[in-house]
Amino acid sequence: MKKVITYGTFDLFHEGHRRLLQRAKELGDYLIVGVTSEEFDRSRGKLNVVDSLVKRIENVKNSGFADEIIVEEVQGQKFRDIKKYGVDVFTVGSDWTGKFDYLSEYCEVVYLERTKDISSTELRNHSNPVLRMGIIGTGRIASRFIPETHLVSGINVTSVYNPNKSSADKFAEKWDLNSYGGQETFADFLNHVDCVYIATPHQFHYDYAMKAMEAGKHVLCEKPITLTKKETEELYDYAAAHNLVIMEGIKTAFCPGFNKLISIACSGKIGTVRNIEACFTKLENPNSRELTDTEYGGSFTELANYTLLPIVKLFGTNYDEVRFDSIKDEKGIDLFTKAHFRYPNGMATATCGLGVKSEGQLIISGTKGYILAESPWWKTSYFEVRYEDPNNIEKYSEVFLNYGLRYEVSDFVSTINGNKVNDFKLSRDESVAIAGIIEEFLKRNRK
Repeated sequence: MKKVITYGTFDLFHEGHRRLLQRAKELGDYLIVGVTSEEFDRSRGKLNVVDSLVKRIENVKNSGFADEIIVEEVQGQKFRDIKKYGVDVFTVGSDWTGKFDYLSEYCEVVYLERTKDISSTELRNHSNPVLRMGIIGTGRIASRFIPETHLVSGINVTSVYNPNKSSADKFAEKWDLNSYGGQETFADFLNHVDCVYIATPHQFHYDYAMKAMEAGKHVLCEKPITLTKKETEELYDYAAAHNLVIMEGIKTAFCPGFNKLISIACSGKIGTVRNIEACFTKLENPNSRELTDTEYGGSFTELANYTLLPIVKLFGTNYDEVRFDSIKDEKGIDLFTKAHFRYPNGMATATCGLGVKSEGQLIISGTKGYILAESPWWKTSYFEVRYEDPNNIEKYSEVFLNYGLRYEVSDFVSTINGNKVNDFKLSRDESVAIAGIIEEFLKRNRK
């Protein structure tokens, strides 16, 4: 008897799951299916799981393909299960290609290709449907984004669009997606998705977001959502008027550690906040888009969303004045910029750099103490609350998994499904204010 084993969460069981189990069964005579426990899902950062373990096991059983069902509870169990059950073939979906090659020493490893073109009807077997997402853009962030979506229940990336068809085809082949390219296919691309993730250069965000919403699609857009206050307001107003969701993908705003940090800053623990210093620098490739685009490149347009985030969250969106100081290259692109803010009862500095390296930290100073989050604070996993007494230090930690994009995806899905409690993480007014500050910088910088 040829034994096959596969694993999965199998949340919101749909046609794609059924077909995967069918093809797994066809690889042998006896199929063992491992269903992940709630604890294991949490430990590996799987978010938004809706169905209970009992329900998920029941759905796998009702598919009719599983000869035996087990529960996956701990890391490393796959190897032990292969030995324990005398497995001949280990198989999972192609979105995990290469991840489990190490098991080939113990059995045959097969990656099953994804089921493309699953219709909305086939994905809507639950009150919260599985959303078909399309990606617009094929750059670095898009490649980081897809693996993160695999760990968020309720969403499935199915398609990619790039006006350059060859770029779309190359990306689609790598991630096993449907490919669309050229202006004439954009409408067709939108017809095959429920929502989009926009990962293009900044200046194209507004047009793609508006066209997607005009087609009735929800939008998750990379930061900065636009480069002007007016365009950002128009996008949010259109979404509100047409019952659509639009979110700006500033990943820090949605990560658990940063939200804990903001909560403590607002709690009175460090007294009244009077000063904020937020710094984010990295040394970018001189040939990158960020350091060659004289119109929209530079450190501030690339990184300001992160450094401005704690400022507008704690001090609000109505500052008295802002001043910018920059170090520029011979093309006029800012390599290093400081934005100085004066508020009625405090001050703040946002520092960004792509060509000058500094200690990137976040300091929130209050009348009783201060919060220190060391670099990389924008991936907040640890910070301290310090007081006048140098021996009095409170330490806080929180998980931040991989690139952290799964947190914004999770909130995006939850918001589409009617959960509005996440609005406080990044509000409309905060996105609008940040866009306005970037617009003001660009105006002054170009002069």
